[in-house]
Amino acid sequence: MADQSVEQPESPAQVQDRLRALLPRLYRLFPAGQVAVVRLHGPIVGGGRSADLTELARHLRESSRVPAVVLDIDSPGGSATAADDLFLAFQRLAARKPLVAAIRGTGASGAYLAAMAAHRVVANPTAIVGSIGVISTSPRVVHLLERAGVTVTETRAGRLKGMGAPWRDETPEEHEKEERVIEAFYDSFVTRVAAGRKLSEERARELATGEVWLGEQALSIGLVDEIGDVERAIEIAAELANVPARGAAVRMRRPFIARLVDRFAGRLASAVADEVALRMWDRFRL
Repeated sequence: MADQSVEQPESPAQVQDRLRALLPRLYRLFPAGQVAVVRLHGPIVGGGRSADLTELARHLRESSRVPAVVLDIDSPGGSATAADDLFLAFQRLAARKPLVAAIRGTGASGAYLAAMAAHRVVANPTAIVGSIGVISTSPRVVHLLERAGVTVTETRAGRLKGMGAPWRDETPEEHEKEERVIEAFYDSFVTRVAAGRKLSEERARELATGEVWLGEQALSIGLVDEIGDVERAIEIAAELANVPARGAAVRMRRPFIARLVDRFAGRLASAVADEVALRMWDRFRL
């Protein structure tokens, strides 16, 4: 008797997965043998943007078409956890192939931390470099709520649950706990700077005051390797990889709807959302 079984059609999710697998991982086909330039521009926030960058770092690390990478930096930093996640992703990339960081405008705080994964760091002469430190912000609106006649009822389990809630003042125990968290972030930052710049722990801590320097000053105190722009960084990366000094910018492919929105108002909305998230929700910042 003939086999009467009928092959079941694929579900929409299976079809979507197959189509996604056919799409290139990069925004455009990357020319083999050229230095990839990855842009780290704007505030570092958690969520989709940092996830895209870590995924891009993984793809570039595994791609045989990419001999070296330049990290093009113009960022004031941001979320401490997101910045450290980027550092780890770029550190894995640097373990496989040459990675050079180029600070074109601002390479401060968490952005400077990301640069510590690179083999070499170059900076424009007037670039803003440094801000090695950690800050925690938490707005308090207790008096404002009182003036508005608003009360907030809080029910919690766990005596430290709800730390940083803006509708009440923090307790001494909460303040002490927050200081310990900040010190842990700070110690990690200093350790990574000491390793990345080949400095003693004591020297790195001396520089970790939270202040910034211009590129020329940063060079004199050992925070960067030389003065130069992105083109110079491409030349260095190409020399390290023994390939011609040609570079091409890369980025992850974004969803179709996101690209449409971006054409009209996405950039403005993203900038506002990033700033709100940076100032209101992510308390620990580099």
